[in-house]
Amino acid sequence: MQKPSIPKGTRDFSPEEMAKRNYIFNTIREVYHLYGFQQIETPAMENLSTLMGKYGEEGDKLLFKILNSGDCFAGLTDEEIQERNAIKFAGKACEKGLRYDLTVPFARFVVQHRNEISFPFKRYQIQPVWRADRPQKGRYREFYQCDGDVVGSDSLLNEVELIQIMDEVFNRLGIRVCIKINNRKILSGIAEIIGEADKIIDITIAIDKLDKIGLDNVNEELRSKGLSEEAITKLQPIIELKGNNQEKIATLKTLLAASEIGLKGIEELEFILKRIESLSLYAQLELDLTLARGLNYYTGAIFEVKALDVQIGSITGGGRYDNLTGVFGMAGVSGVGISFGADRIFDVLNQLDLYPADSLKTTQLMFVNFGEKEEAYLLPIISQIRKAGIRTEIYPEAGKMKKQMSYADTKKIPFVALVGENEINENKINLKNMLTGEQKLVTTEELIKTFC
Repeated sequence: MQKPSIPKGTRDFSPEEMAKRNYIFNTIREVYHLYGFQQIETPAMENLSTLMGKYGEEGDKLLFKILNSGDCFAGLTDEEIQERNAIKFAGKACEKGLRYDLTVPFARFVVQHRNEISFPFKRYQIQPVWRADRPQKGRYREFYQCDGDVVGSDSLLNEVELIQIMDEVFNRLGIRVCIKINNRKILSGIAEIIGEADKIIDITIAIDKLDKIGLDNVNEELRSKGLSEEAITKLQPIIELKGNNQEKIATLKTLLAASEIGLKGIEELEFILKRIESLSLYAQLELDLTLARGLNYYTGAIFEVKALDVQIGSITGGGRYDNLTGVFGMAGVSGVGISFGADRIFDVLNQLDLYPADSLKTTQLMFVNFGEKEEAYLLPIISQIRKAGIRTEIYPEAGKMKKQMSYADTKKIPFVALVGENEINENKINLKNMLTGEQKLVTTEELIKTFC
């Protein structure tokens, strides 16, 4: 008999792992609430017409498509079936797909519910997304994103607040990070001054891979996309630009002096950096010209967060997208957002062992079960203890003491309560500390004070 398994790139999560994940989700949720964001949810599947064409050619290939229910061959001729053309088949046999991210469904939500929304609309969303990617460390086919977006406002103060949100979340989680920032207008300006304005998408996709594949391979990819050697040569000093944020901006102003869109990007960056100067960030904020965020819909500031103490890809990313709702028939609505990669954050916290002791929400106290008489006596007491907020359970049957204590050990329950005939007569509880082995007789009120 074949052993049951799960698809590659997906994972089961144990109770302990779920407690850790909920600690991450709750931390992010609390910070979003601090900044006035409200939660929404959208369906796991969207119409393919909603998803296709929003993520570039590479993104379209990574969409999980869902076969139409019923006869998925309906509408296909025998010739088309025999042709075995996967793209053509999917076009007719699949009308829906699993969402690739939360931003495009959010744009669809905004357009569909425009008459019910007050703008600017600040929403956050914590849900799974799916990508038909090659699974590897830190990269999964099913993973959670924790998005925060503001739509209906052009103000760059939104970018400033999103930087603060990223900074606050990682400070609370105890992860040392560098927040990287760039602007797609600057990248457009660079493409313009090297004489390859029409290849902006190819350029951004290539240089976005610099960390992963290195400069030589980036240049090789640019050649394969038809960039001239002269353009690639002009691009080198920009990709390798050094110095602090102010020095980089000063150099860029000279390099992009002839590019109106490039100068506009610099102006936007300067505004954000100036506002951030008056705030006390925990993280370093770094202008990184190789940051491109491969997705086509970004039009302004772009962000990425790198963990400093663990080798892993970006753990948060985002940016401004002025034109996204336009594809759904609602032009002129600007938006900016970020997405926390919860699964990568989970891996980072595990590697660095940064979970606070109480974050796992495990049982704090277990009552040993000596029999029906003791059960009946204990249930009202246990109810009183739970009302005090203490996570408490009673072993469900009067099994052997060794078995019950082993259960408490396995679940890492720190305290065990023993109440037999003698304790009932004295109206006391024998409380055992499982770490030290110490035992003491206490009243219910004294027991509650031990935890509160």
